[in-house]
Amino acid sequence: MSLSISTAAPDSDDARALLDALSDTLAAITGDSGRSSFDPADVRGPGARFVIARDASGEAVGCGAYRPLQPGIAELKRMFARTRGGGIGRDLLAELERSAAADGYRELWLETRRVNLTAVAFYRAHGYREIPNFGRYIGRPEAICFSKTLAANEAAA
Repeated sequence: MSLSISTAAPDSDDARALLDALSDTLAAITGDSGRSSFDPADVRGPGARFVIARDASGEAVGCGAYRPLQPGIAELKRMFARTRGGGIGRDLLAELERSAAADGYRELWLETRRVNLTAVAFYRAHGYREIPNFGRYIGRPEAICFSKTLAANEAAA
């Protein structure tokens, strides 16, 4: 699938439609839409990015974001692909990793729910390793957190 990925406003019509679809999907899988853990303001401004993937016809087919978490570490947020298996998630993740490295981050951290087996397997397959729960996820056994060290050469890409 031919994709274009570009920075977008997290409150644009396409972003809202993708985020609503993600929230509906998460609610079906985990019982929680995840809306309470995402503030669009967090993915605006310096050190943050929200992106939308579009297919060859221009349709918005996926999104993802990162926000500053602590020096050298960004948190990956709201990763979503409308369809599985087409490489949308892989391409979104690669773009966000490249961009985060270019923004000076050394690591990306994220949280998902243990019951979301597809997401857990996806992140593990892309080099993320489990870490102790951080921030608002500390003490929440339903949460699983991951980290990936960004390659130094990604910052130069």
